Amino acid sequence: MTTRAEDSYTSTMPAESSTRRGLVLFAGVMMIVAGAYHALSGISAILRDQVYVTTPNYVFEFDLTGWGWTHLILGAIMIVVGVAVVKDVTWGAMVGIALAVLSLVANFLFLPHYPLWSILIIAVDVTIIYALATRLRNG
Repeated sequence: MTTRAEDSYTSTMPAESSTRRGLVLFAGVMMIVAGAYHALSGISAILRDQVYVTTPNYVFEFDLTGWGWTHLILGAIMIVVGVAVVKDVTWGAMVGIALAVLSLVANFLFLPHYPLWSILIIAVDVTIIYALATRLRNG
């Protein structure tokens, strides 16, 4: 049962703050998920780089073991920052946007090796940037 005091508190609480909090929570969870995916694809590229197909149709060409380490490190950092975003730490949103941009660029460069997965993670990164930018804009 709720008391009158609780009812008046929830009715005076602005809906925008609960929406903002939901977006921030979503962004933090998506950062953790995207970080885990980065780490898993990094581990598979490090241990067995024949998992990914290389095509000569792109201007840029990178060593898959090096990309594996890049994805593994980026994924670990994204998981840590994602936890900070979920806990609503102040610096988490700014660092989270920067990491999502780095992840977006890394996945764009990883397109020749794993196109569908890279496009999916790019879409997740865009939603993370949107949600965290909304948090920064609304304070």
